[in-house]
Amino acid sequence: MAATLTAPAKSGAKGPVPQLVRQARRRNAALGMAAWILGILFVLPVVWMALTSFHSEPDAATNPPSLTAPLTLDGYREFFGAGGGNSPWPPLTNSMTASVMSTLFVLILAFPAAYALSIRPVKKWTDVLFFFLSTKMLPVVAGLLPIYLFAKETNMLDNIWLLVILYTSMNLPIAVWMMQSFLAEVPVAIIEAAQIDGAKLPTILLRVIAPIAGPGMAATALICFIFSWNEMLFAQVLTGVVAQTAPVFLTSMITSQGLFLAKVCAASLAISLPVLAAGFAAQDKLVQGLSLGAVK
Repeated sequence: MAATLTAPAKSGAKGPVPQLVRQARRRNAALGMAAWILGILFVLPVVWMALTSFHSEPDAATNPPSLTAPLTLDGYREFFGAGGGNSPWPPLTNSMTASVMSTLFVLILAFPAAYALSIRPVKKWTDVLFFFLSTKMLPVVAGLLPIYLFAKETNMLDNIWLLVILYTSMNLPIAVWMMQSFLAEVPVAIIEAAQIDGAKLPTILLRVIAPIAGPGMAATALICFIFSWNEMLFAQVLTGVVAQTAPVFLTSMITSQGLFLAKVCAASLAISLPVLAAGFAAQDKLVQGLSLGAVK
């Protein structure tokens, strides 16, 4: 009797399970295919730029472009000044200086601010965060003229430290916003235990909170570095020769006469390498840090 009662249940349970599994597999396969297609669409322009950088100027300018054209390093030789042009090393050094120094200043200023807004929240801390974010709503070009006049009066035009100050102030709101969500994940019990052991605030920040929030700080630093490296509007207006950055140097290669496509592609790839290298080196910290701030 028991066998007759359980047999229908077993046979009924076996029916829909393979169908659900097949539907899940088809759905996963469709999502995987869509992800591959989107990934290829995003990577294809970069791959095409890299391939064009190894072509000669006549081959790069053909329409439609040729995939079987011979490869050459002439574009890179011209970019690095082998043909008698300007050297790219001073602009690359200026970009590295402005990006690294501004990122360090942002971390130094954003860390205690994020601590005050997350672990030891001030009154109306949500309003403070909204104020930080609202500073990014002003178009950059709207503040360009006042900043230019200020730089002119203080003799700061064509000075790399002016860009360091500007990049620090531009990235600081985003850094505070991101690090606040990261530090909110730090267990308060660990901080209280350190306080019971007699640790002061600087010790708690450097030896307790910083190691725990390290991935979040690395993600914040990488994003600030990328924003500073890619910024061009202020660098175009406020610099000339001494403090010229890499993006501004790249635009000088585009002329109204002659062929320059292969050289520009080579320069674009070379200038993008520091950002790509930093992102590749810190990709695990970036994913871990962004996930830490997103999971509540």
